[in-house]
This record gives sequence, structure tokens and C-alpha cells, in this order.
Amino acid sequence: MAEFTGERVVPGKVDVDLWNEHVARYVFAARLAGGKRVLDAGCGSGYGAARLALRASRVVAVDLAEEAIDYARQHYPMPNLDFVRASCTQLPARDGAFDLVAAFEIIEHLKDWEKLLQEAGRLLAPGGQFIVSTPNQEYYGASRGLSEPNPYHVHEFGFEEFRGALGKVFPQVSILMQNHVAAFALHPVQAFAPAEAYVESGGGEAQDSHFFVAICSNSAPAEAASFIYVPKAANILRERELHIEQLDRALAKEQGEKQKLLEMYREQTAELEERNRWAAELDADLTAARNRIAGLQQELAAQQAAAKEMADGYRVKVADLEQENRRTLEWGQETERRLESELARVATDLEQRAKELAECVRLLDRAEATVTERTLWAQRLEAELGQVEAQLGMVRASRWMRLGRAFGLGPKLGNG
Repeated sequence: MAEFTGERVVPGKVDVDLWNEHVARYVFAARLAGGKRVLDAGCGSGYGAARLALRASRVVAVDLAEEAIDYARQHYPMPNLDFVRASCTQLPARDGAFDLVAAFEIIEHLKDWEKLLQEAGRLLAPGGQFIVSTPNQEYYGASRGLSEPNPYHVHEFGFEEFRGALGKVFPQVSILMQNHVAAFALHPVQAFAPAEAYVESGGGEAQDSHFFVAICSNSAPAEAASFIYVPKAANILRERELHIEQLDRALAKEQGEKQKLLEMYREQTAELEERNRWAAELDADLTAARNRIAGLQQELAAQQAAAKEMADGYRVKVADLEQENRRTLEWGQETERRLESELARVATDLEQRAKELAECVRLLDRAEATVTERTLWAQRLEAELGQVEAQLGMVRASRWMRLGRAFGLGPKLGNG
């Protein structure tokens, strides 16, 4: 939590006026905290809880931001002061645990701000008081002008809405207006003595107030008397002179930055003009490209029409081919059936012929066996004939046979 972001006040990181307007509320509340049990809801960096602890018997300070609680514990270690990380809409304490509950500049940060008021009412002991502050929405709306609203404020209140919201929870409500006013102070040089204050013509109109500080209770609230807080640096004229000097330095710095920005603007203007010329050339090229695209689109349309016509022709031809294919398929199927029938018949014939051929082979084998047998028989006969002829030759050559033939005796053999 090293810098002020607008969400919470960081000691030493904000200007004097902003710091004093926050401290003034805690100084006011400390007057009511003497010897009491005090709760500081939305304690932030802890500087206010530390002021309350100087007067109170016990102070419990809560905040939901872990970095805020860590900062507070580190910078404000006090024996009667406890810092607790918790939500202001769900406070970890028993009913009636506190005599004084302070909630400064926290209600406008809460979406469910009604729960803060209910929790404060629950935690107050009998006779206890609830002090709550918030910026005036009407004042801030006018003072901001054209500037952006505080991004951390969820809901800002006008006077009547603020008083009405408090009245729904607390029977007794007194609202003070907090403003940064011009005054004349008469005080000793070395120390402050008890002081009296005189506020001429009251405190002004509610709609013109900077902040609202309400004192609420379930019984009679404390008297809503005027309270003047004079910070340590109280010479407002000197403060304004120093502030003007700071503004002058800031203005000189801003003028130097403005001059740099002006030079950058001139450079950027020249660059912009160059880019405009380049853009004009690009625009001309783009126009030519668009014209070319239009011509190409026309050519494409013509090609698409021709392609469509060609496709239609192909579709007709495909239809004819499909019809021809159907006829060819039917012819093929018929031919296949006819060939299957013919093949069946041929197969039957071949089977019959095979049987006949087998029979022929059997008969042929049988005939061949007969021929072989007869051939062997003929060969035997031929051998026997040879033997007979040999014997016959021997007989013819025999002397007795020749003698018998001479006398006409003996058998007649062959041609001899």
C-alpha cells in the first residue's frame, strides 16, 4: 500500500487538505471515545484507529483489505488496539459489544451498505453511539464537472437519502455538515491553549456541504454541537501561497509537457499528412483493384454460366450413358443366364462324354490286354512253327526220307 489510489488514505501520500479532512473526523470521534469500547469499521491504513485508541479503553479496527491491515499492524502497534481482517457487513463480534462504532468514508464503497447499518445497530451497547460519514453526492456531482467519478464509490448519498437510510435503523439521528472553512485563529506561539469557537450564521445549507457526519443511537444522541478542528499547519494564507507555488511549478511543468506534446503533435500531423498521401495512393490502388475485381467477377459469372451449360450437357450425357448402361447390364444379365444354362448343358455333355471316354479307355485297356495276349500267342505259335519247320527240314534232309521218296514211300511233307 505504497501509493494513494483514491480507495483509502495513506499517510504521507496525500495532500494536506485531504489528510486534514479525514483526520478531523477521527479527532471529533475521539472526544466521544473516552474510556469506551470502540469499533472502527473500515479502518484503512489505521491512522484513525490509533487516534481513537489514545482515548478509548479498547479499540477493534477492521478492514477487508489484507494489505491495509498489514500496514496498520506494522505502523500502529498499541496494546489496546487490535486490527482484524473482516467485512464491515459481517462483523465478527457479539451483540452489544461496543459503546462507540465509527464508520468513516466506508458506506459509499459498499454495494450492500444497508448491512453496515444493521451490523452497527446490532453491535451497539445500550446508550452506545454510531458515527458515520459520507461525501455529499450533490456537492461531488457539481465539483467533479466533466471528470470521472471515483471508481471505488458504489453508491453516493444526498442529504435526504442519507438521513432516511439512517432513520430506518436508528431512532435518533443527528447530522453535522463537515466543510473546509476559512477562519481566523488567535492562539499562543508555542502551545495551544483551550479554545472557544464562534461560527457565524450557522453552517450553511446541507446541499452545499462537503461531507455529512451523522451521530446515531438507539436512545438520545449526544448534543450535535459545532466542532472546529485546527490542524498543525493552520495559517491558511501561507498554505495557499505554498499551494499556489506548487501549482505554479506544476503549471510550468505542464506547460513544458504541453510544448513537448505540441511538438509531438506537429510531428504527428506531418506524419499524418504523409500517411494521408500514402492512404490516397492506396485508395487509388484499391479503386483500380476493385474495378479489376468487378471485371474478374463478370468474367467469372460468364465462366460460371458456360460451366453450368457444360454441366447440364454432361448431365444429359450422363443420363444417356446411365440408360445405355442399364440396357447393357440387362443384356449382360440375360447373356449370363443364357451362358450359365449353356454351360450347364455343356457340363452335362462333358460329364457324359467323360463317362463314355472312361468306358472307352477301359475297353481300350481291355482290348490292349487282348492284343497283348494274342501277340504273345502268335509269338508262341511262330516259335513253335519255326521249330516244326526246323524239324521238317531235318526230316527232308534225312537219308531215309530221301530214299522213301525215291520209292514213293513215307509221308508227303510240304511242297517237297
